[in-house]
Amino acid sequence: MEKKETAKERILRAATDLFYREGVRAVGIDRIIEESGVAKASFYRNFATKDDLVVAYLEQFYHLFMKPFVEAGERYPEAPVEQLHYLVECLGARMEKPGYRGCPFLNAAVEFPDNSHPSHEPVVMYHREMRHNLLQIAERAGAREPETLSAQFMMLFNGALMSAYLERDSYNPDHFRSAAKLLIKQQIS
Repeated sequence: MEKKETAKERILRAATDLFYREGVRAVGIDRIIEESGVAKASFYRNFATKDDLVVAYLEQFYHLFMKPFVEAGERYPEAPVEQLHYLVECLGARMEKPGYRGCPFLNAAVEFPDNSHPSHEPVVMYHREMRHNLLQIAERAGAREPETLSAQFMMLFNGALMSAYLERDSYNPDHFRSAAKLLIKQQIS
């Protein structure tokens, strides 16, 4: 028997779709309530403020976007270079999905530039964990300068995320893949 979606899950599903497609600031609570089909009281029982919902939205993406690191370790437990190549493929594939509208974390950072906004912490945590995970794999892979490799990889990836959004019709994901593989090759030989 299929589990019935809770009000909280419906709210988060509707908000995720709307926030990602249209931007967090562009979508009001009333629209999320309407799209999710919950009562206003139910919304506020689950999320005291829109900011709480924004944080839950980002946390959901955090868990989703950290999965490739776990999968890389499971697929190639003794081959960190292969883990890096697997990550290149997974991260590149993210930009090829239909409806791609950039990185939800970068989008939130742009929409909420104030460091005191509740969305700031999950954005920073995501970026920090991505870089930390890359650093650990680069160290295990024997990179000459693992800090440099992880920093360069993050810069390349963040730039590719934005380029893929801005150049939707002409973006070539193989440019990210080949550049990332060159970084890896340069550091690990």
